[in-house]
Amino acid sequence: MPVSSHQHIATVMQVASDARALVGGALAREQVIHDSWLRCVHEHRLDPTRMQEAIIVPQARLREHKEQMESLLHIARHGLESLYSKVSGLGYVVLLTDARGITVDFLGDLVFEPSLRKAGLYLGADWSEHHAGTCGVGTCISTGQALTVHLDDHFDATHIPLTCTSAPIYDSHGHLSAVLDISRLSSSQPKESQHLALQLVSMVAHDIENAAFLQRHRRDWIVRLAGAPQFLEVQPEYLLALDANGRVVGHNRRAQLGLQSVNHGTLLGARFEALFDLPFAHIGRFVKTEPSDQRAVMVTGLRRLLFLSATPPPPAPVLVRDAKATVAVLPAPLAALSAGDPALDLQIKRAAMLVNSPISLLVTGETGSGKEYFAKAIHASGVRQQRPFVAVNCAAIPEALIESELFGHLPGSFSGASSRGKRGLIQEADGGTLFLDEIGDMPLPLQARLLRVLSEREVLPVGALKPIPVNIRVIAATHAPLEQLVQRGGFRDDLYYRLNGAHFSLPPLRARTDRGLMMDRLLGGRSLSPAARAQLMAHPWPGNLRELKNVLEYACSMRESGDIDTDDLPALATSNRTQALLHEAPTPAAAHGQPAASTDTESSQDLRQRLQAAHWNVSAVARDMQLSRMTLYRRMQRAGIVPPNRA
Repeated sequence: MPVSSHQHIATVMQVASDARALVGGALAREQVIHDSWLRCVHEHRLDPTRMQEAIIVPQARLREHKEQMESLLHIARHGLESLYSKVSGLGYVVLLTDARGITVDFLGDLVFEPSLRKAGLYLGADWSEHHAGTCGVGTCISTGQALTVHLDDHFDATHIPLTCTSAPIYDSHGHLSAVLDISRLSSSQPKESQHLALQLVSMVAHDIENAAFLQRHRRDWIVRLAGAPQFLEVQPEYLLALDANGRVVGHNRRAQLGLQSVNHGTLLGARFEALFDLPFAHIGRFVKTEPSDQRAVMVTGLRRLLFLSATPPPPAPVLVRDAKATVAVLPAPLAALSAGDPALDLQIKRAAMLVNSPISLLVTGETGSGKEYFAKAIHASGVRQQRPFVAVNCAAIPEALIESELFGHLPGSFSGASSRGKRGLIQEADGGTLFLDEIGDMPLPLQARLLRVLSEREVLPVGALKPIPVNIRVIAATHAPLEQLVQRGGFRDDLYYRLNGAHFSLPPLRARTDRGLMMDRLLGGRSLSPAARAQLMAHPWPGNLRELKNVLEYACSMRESGDIDTDDLPALATSNRTQALLHEAPTPAAAHGQPAASTDTESSQDLRQRLQAAHWNVSAVARDMQLSRMTLYRRMQRAGIVPPNRA
């Protein structure tokens, strides 16, 4: 154990044994840190001599925590990305935890993933004070205030290299709902160096809190209040939500702190007239009709002048009722993707909530599992459905052309360029959806340019000096393990986080419970004999929906009428990969509709076996895998596969 750890443990024990706040000397601490140390010993029963590594909860439990706050996760994601873009170059990671201290979102440099995971600066880490001791997140949860826990402020000596700055996020009823944190693995600077970090985290937490407030109370009266009219619309100080009778049904944290004394310590349920010297019936005067500097109101009791802006609730939606109950109907394009598989249905319901969201989506799944169909269904279900859906297969475009294909080019901007210039695919998708398939195969230099498109919403054609604004929704897809590519330096971590605004993992066909019904849909009225159905149901479908569609089209061509029998089916693939799938036991991931993660070793072995079976005919294997030869060569290079004639 390092000497510094021994000294730290001795200091903690001395403070814990003396309940009088020791002031001065080496034991001087901020009161909030001193009090936390006492809680750790006397309430949480933590042993300061026991150095404990970070606790990472299992994936199943992490999934439960994320599902419980899914709506806030989607809202907070933009704030996390904005914060990470400001601090990532300084060595920070960004964490979002729930109110129990479990990390449910994480942005950081995955190149340092082993060190971050060991330190607990990672997805799934438990930073509650009763487990981790005094720390940024846990002590923020205990105190309800933003703070920095720097180096030896931590209770557990394992954490003394860390500096952690956290701020609480409250819901509209004043309850803690999450904690936003930025942390570093080490720091050589004094605690005062984290003052700006504390202000930045507090500001972003406030923005996330307000965004969640506006989303939750979008059907109520929204009252914005500010001390200066110029900031009334862009950065209000207080937010209130009122029902149709003028009673407060929600508020942001600053309103709770600033106005609660007006109504005897509580805001919820307070009448508008009890807060302001104004009848609620006159609120219509403040609905953006008067200049903002003429919308002043006096706060009752405080004699403080504030400027007020009011937004009325939207008209009540017309509900379509059947004879029994009102039912929520999924958009038809999304509903058509499933014939009743529970795991896929869950993904579809999540997607239906995000069809009009601006956040980028990442769709993963095995080859042929329907990633592009899923993306098209999301596009067709939202407000962009009348605008273009542009699909780009990043693996199929030759590397030398992908830049001009995506971004476009000016006339004569490079050798071989068209004399008329060309609009890129990103511009073609303006107003609609850009679908980037096999995003893992995009070359690194172009990843940086794509990141700028996503962050700035503008594209710079090859040879141009002035960027062109674009309004696009980006959906990316891959069957490759992007996190592993990030760790190896093959994919930018900032682009990965930008694309992964929400993640959808499509189950393979062999794991779906609606295989039989999907067959019937694809047959379009044709029927299968019992023997043919049994054979198809037993097949593991390594090519997933794409393979199923091809097999059924072949069978329908072979049998013009009557039931399709086993003689009408093509010879189904019997590769080593297929045989392995036939004997594959259902995995926990498959049971929940998640494709089992294939390791790089398995992918390399499968590719090598395909090449050996084809006698190293790269063109034939590329056609079989529906890839370009250049993409197959790139995958061979990544896997370290060298044909015998080139060895």
